[in-house]
Amino acid sequence: MNLAALMIADSRFPGGGHVHSGGLEEAVARRLVHDEPSLRSFLLGRLRTAGELGAVFAAAACRGHYPELDAELDARTPSPAQRNASRVQGRGIARAARRAWPSAALAELLRVTPRPHHPIIVGVLVGEPFEAAQTVAYHAVTGPATAAIRLLGLDPFGVNAALAALAPEIDAIAATAADHADTAPEDLPAPSAPGLDLLAEAHDRHHSEEVRLFVS
Repeated sequence: MNLAALMIADSRFPGGGHVHSGGLEEAVARRLVHDEPSLRSFLLGRLRTAGELGAVFAAAACRGHYPELDAELDARTPSPAQRNASRVQGRGIARAARRAWPSAALAELLRVTPRPHHPIIVGVLVGEPFEAAQTVAYHAVTGPATAAIRLLGLDPFGVNAALAALAPEIDAIAATAADHADTAPEDLPAPSAPGLDLLAEAHDRHHSEEVRLFVS
């Protein structure tokens, strides 16, 4: 992987991803996730839906068409809370990227979409469809996995083993996403996750009513 992909995938990268649980906090509050087996099911489901969607758009962003991709990703993300979380993370990455990887492509993206979606800015920065898709797919599960350790006190070694076991699935999703890199934005796949949308909206409501550890 190139250095940009490695740095963005690193939890120490100052992009703000550490404050997002990907729906895990609300799932824990509802006792939908409470141990390692239920966490593994949650991670796999998130990877095959939100992770796959993000991977496809990250791969496509390597080819440009930023305004069209932005509009199409909005259309495929019915939850306002999910859309906002994606843009907040994209804006966080943009702040770091301006210093780390200034480029004409990044400047153009931020000109046409000042608050870019997370997968799209990752695609622009990584630049290679498979690696961009792989990075976004990995991000889709590492956030919830790390949140589970903090929220449930799960064994970090067990949680990281669960992440490692997802490697073949992540690579398969990235390969499929890379195959769509040259697909017209309006024809990109649209895997949906109504459950994640509902969790995101519930978390957004509860976050305004009580103190939560994560923003989303």
